Amino acid sequence: MAIQNSSDALARLAAVMESRKPRNGGDSAASYVARLLAKGPDSFLKKIGEEATEVVMAAKDVDHGGDKAKLVGEVADLWFHCMVALAHYELTPADVIAELERREGTSGIEEKALRKAVHREQEPE
Repeated sequence: MAIQNSSDALARLAAVMESRKPRNGGDSAASYVARLLAKGPDSFLKKIGEEATEVVMAAKDVDHGGDKAKLVGEVADLWFHCMVALAHYELTPADVIAELERREGTSGIEEKALRKAVHREQEPE
């Protein structure tokens, strides 16, 4: 049941983000999401990089007795900004969940090897 609720929460957040797109009337003066989307990919992609670094730093802090809640907060920030990117590219959390479900039951080692093989096949000769 918790998985469904989590999925619902992501879907609700995605719907809010969709409503905040400038073409849907999002006001960049009143909405952080609208502001990021109006500024374009460089804006939210930079934030994703910053948030990813903050996740790493918070995780390192937890390794040394730091607050796990700080790590959760930083991961939430990272997910949020990744969702902004998904919204920009007309994707949803459901697309990511479907990909994770597709990978379910496949070893991470196998998955990585498969991606490398596909990448080699796609390289021009």
